[in-house]
Amino acid sequence: MAGRRPTMSDIARRVGVSRVAVSYALNDRPGVSADLRERVREVAAELGFTANRAAVALHGAAADVIGLALRRTSAELRGEVFRRQFIAGLQMELYARGFGLALQFAEHPDDEIALYRRWHAERRVDGVILCDLRVEDPRRPFLRELGLPAVVAGGAGELPGLANLSTDERAGATKITGLLSALGHRRIARVSGPAGLAHTAARTEALRALPAVPFVTVEADYTGEAAAQATRRLLSGRDRPTAIIYDNDLMALAGLGVAAEMHVAIPGDVSIVAWEDSPLCQLVHPALTVLQRNITDYGMRTARLLFELLDGRPPRSVRYGNATLVVRDSTGPAPVTAGRRAS
Repeated sequence: MAGRRPTMSDIARRVGVSRVAVSYALNDRPGVSADLRERVREVAAELGFTANRAAVALHGAAADVIGLALRRTSAELRGEVFRRQFIAGLQMELYARGFGLALQFAEHPDDEIALYRRWHAERRVDGVILCDLRVEDPRRPFLRELGLPAVVAGGAGELPGLANLSTDERAGATKITGLLSALGHRRIARVSGPAGLAHTAARTEALRALPAVPFVTVEADYTGEAAAQATRRLLSGRDRPTAIIYDNDLMALAGLGVAAEMHVAIPGDVSIVAWEDSPLCQLVHPALTVLQRNITDYGMRTARLLFELLDGRPPRSVRYGNATLVVRDSTGPAPVTAGRRAS
């Protein structure tokens, strides 16, 4: 550093933390521990660092904002109880830390990556939350190379360079199929989300790993329209399933409506289970059996993982496994004469 003014990057390298963490410590912002704040200031004094206020205002100050890009429209978001509760949890934790949330919708993967590049270049956000991770996801290597702190909500296993909060899909699959098997169901169908999504693939793998649980999967896209079409095909088939598992609440509600249209009794002819819960699942008739999670808490824990990165700690993978099977009126014993066509 001979002949030049020491910078925040010099302090970050000496302490072994991110430049964002150094900015928080020097500017008395929330998000770093007292010990780290003291260590940063000690190193700053050793190096003779003095903040250039104009430069800090333009380049160095933390944004106190977390970015969230979603590949869906605002209209689609209104119908997704899971995503709204997740965002509520994020905002609760961010508010407690004095942070804001930058929420933007992206139509294509390239648009989302371009958004991250612009956010980073313009110092708009301090870190980002990734949702809807894909099996082969270009966002992962891009964000690692960019150096923007990121947490994946729903990633499976270790993700080098990124933190992630995954869900225990094996436990959920075991609870759902355990109930259906105990009720005598031997022909089980599943209406899934897109196969390319990592959590869809994780659920498929979890179901296949369970012994003596035969099932067929029909792919949909989490919308009610696609689920309705899939349900009509399943209920019109020669070997109609005696139970259908839907990957979210919206698709299960659509399936319940199709069953009523086709005069298929629930649960007398077919049982229905939703892999996610929402208030509507309790209000419909019959009320839906669901796998219930505290999604608001899930959002809060995702934000906490990102704050760990901003504090200079290494990324880690955490398994979130608080799902509870709530049995309601949409599940019952398998019919004795199963497999006939709907009238």
